[in-house]
Amino acid sequence: MTVHLVGAGPGDPDLLTVRALKLLEAADVVIHDRLVDPRILDLIAPWAEVIDVGKRPGGPADAQDRIHDVLVDASRRADTVVRLKGGDPFIFGRGGEEMEAVLAAGVEAFVVPGITSALGCAAQAGVPLTHRDHAQSLTFVTGHAKAGGVPDLDWDSLAKPNQTVTVFMGVGTAAAITDKLIEAGRAPDTPVAVIENGTRPNEIQVFGILAELPDLITDNGIE
Repeated sequence: MTVHLVGAGPGDPDLLTVRALKLLEAADVVIHDRLVDPRILDLIAPWAEVIDVGKRPGGPADAQDRIHDVLVDASRRADTVVRLKGGDPFIFGRGGEEMEAVLAAGVEAFVVPGITSALGCAAQAGVPLTHRDHAQSLTFVTGHAKAGGVPDLDWDSLAKPNQTVTVFMGVGTAAAITDKLIEAGRAPDTPVAVIENGTRPNEIQVFGILAELPDLITDNGIE
């Protein structure tokens, strides 16, 4: 009874780690998120049981608890269970919650890191997240709170210059994030990039300035 929390990376199968690929080829059960690229799912061993537990926006409030139940149940039926998560399990992937649930059930758990979307998307777009002349620090933040809506972030700190702020899952709150950053002192002409489906065939890359962020998202059909 072993559960492996495996990072699938941003999308491109070539960005999987060797360890992740080996586990996909050997797993008895694979439990995957909605946003895992279909090309990666094609790498799963043909005999494996594949379970889609992807959450949808506006879904039931207990969706995460149900995933915990699926993980524990699968671990009691199979020797090797892979929990396949987009990006990296421990960066806005709720991997910590899932590991706690598995360990509490007396099941052994291991983590295989993946390339988080911030790194994969930035590399694909040729955007350095740090630069000696422009950004000496890098901050990852989530674009939505646990209960929905705008997250309670330290906007004054995020508005300071010489840093890159990377927002995960921020489409729905982009207008509020823009207003809060500018109100806290971030320059309206700060360069921004918005990337959807990074490293995938249907990738969209949009560039502009902070003041235009909501319009960049709407005008380019980013969801």
